[in-house]
Amino acid sequence: MEKIIMIIERSRDHFGAYAENCDGIYAAGDNMDAVKADTMEAIRLIKKNLPEERWPEQIKGDYELEWRIDVPSFLEYYSEYISLSGMEKMTGINQKQLSNYLNHRAAPRPKQTERIRSGIHRFAEELLSITL
Repeated sequence: MEKIIMIIERSRDHFGAYAENCDGIYAAGDNMDAVKADTMEAIRLIKKNLPEERWPEQIKGDYELEWRIDVPSFLEYYSEYISLSGMEKMTGINQKQLSNYLNHRAAPRPKQTERIRSGIHRFAEELLSITL
């Protein structure tokens, strides 16, 4: 099964996405759900409007989409649900530094990005283990 890696980025007025490893797949929307739906529509239109020999190899058989988002876009999108204070508790990265990432005053190094990813995943696993 092919894996298509979709990169989601926030711009001033919308979210956009492009396939990192597959030519011709682009999408946009007001939120990440809209971007995901637009991605599926883009693939559907490729298959509908192009002869199969012109389709990217990745969509000729079974494939799955992997979604990746940069740190500033993540922090902005989920700020309605997770405060910088909460992110600090999850990641061990102070709020001021997280604010710098959010506002594009600094770019996180790969090690910091990994700390954020790991902290979010630990929190998500904890939530999944709870039964109400």
